[in-house]
Amino acid sequence: MNNKIGCAVIGCGGMGQWHAERIAQHAELEWIGGYDILPERVPALVAKIGGTAFASREALLADHRVQVVTVATPNDAHREIAVAALAAGKHVVSEKPVAMSVAELETMIAAAQRADRLFTVHQNRRWDGDYLTMKKIFDAGTLGPVFAIESRVHGSRGIPGDWRNQKEHGGGMVLDWGIHILDQALMMTQPRQVTAVHAQLLHVTNTACDDGFRATLTFDDGLTYLAEVGTSNFIALPRWYMLGENGSAIIHDWSCKGEIVMVSDWENRDAVPIQAGAGLTKTMAPRTKETIRTYPLPEIKSDWGEFYRNVAACIRGEAACLITHDQQRRLMRLIEAIFQSGETGEVVHVAL
Repeated sequence: MNNKIGCAVIGCGGMGQWHAERIAQHAELEWIGGYDILPERVPALVAKIGGTAFASREALLADHRVQVVTVATPNDAHREIAVAALAAGKHVVSEKPVAMSVAELETMIAAAQRADRLFTVHQNRRWDGDYLTMKKIFDAGTLGPVFAIESRVHGSRGIPGDWRNQKEHGGGMVLDWGIHILDQALMMTQPRQVTAVHAQLLHVTNTACDDGFRATLTFDDGLTYLAEVGTSNFIALPRWYMLGENGSAIIHDWSCKGEIVMVSDWENRDAVPIQAGAGLTKTMAPRTKETIRTYPLPEIKSDWGEFYRNVAACIRGEAACLITHDQQRRLMRLIEAIFQSGETGEVVHVAL
């Protein structure tokens, strides 16, 4: 007897194919097929991994074998397709960003509640090794009280030339990479609340939508969190930088290369002035080896497969959903605050 959960994908571009291939390999899921408004995409995918090339969205939603629909279309189509799939009795996984606005998200949640079906979002960067490493340092209190975190993703190829540079389709880096690193920010720092947001939207390569941004989040305990995405950075800054009262941690890039430096003797006052540019400084003189200790980053295990295992367990009533409606509401409210601040140049006060 086949107890696998039948899955299909609507939107078979890059991410849709990525989902399809992983669904086809998953022990608890059965790949049924896909649909795309560009008809040439699906036959090539089906030739590779099998399944059905559906001629229409309606045909896919009418197929009784399909229990879960993954929506991997341009961002502005997520809401309509998700609501239609839920109305057809399907469980829904939406690619990020879940919607274009909080209002759109609320209609999707309402549709899921009416249909009594699972509705979740593929926030896959929660399983990134670099994020989980920094989260482990933060959670363990390794650095003492943390007062600043910097999270950056830098590239130098500009914004992609497809729908991602078209504002009406939900293009721009805030909704592309920002949605990832801001979700990480909220998950890492919980249960703290964001009280203020200040953002700058960048338009280096085009004027249609943001090709980068900087957002500073201030939390209710004074912690500041800088989230930055750039696509015109020919020298990338570190992926992560964390400052605590007793030490600092750095991760340079996706490979998780980095270190932790901790103070071992705050009372040592043997700083010797150094020549710095056109003058002397004692304040900025490097610490002696006797007063600091350097440690490797902690080892972590990351398993992205947990996402679809959780989807299957939720459908069977065996687990709670890892990526919840409330988490997505909070994230989309933060996104809206970033756009508001970026467009007005003002600090936006929030309670998130």
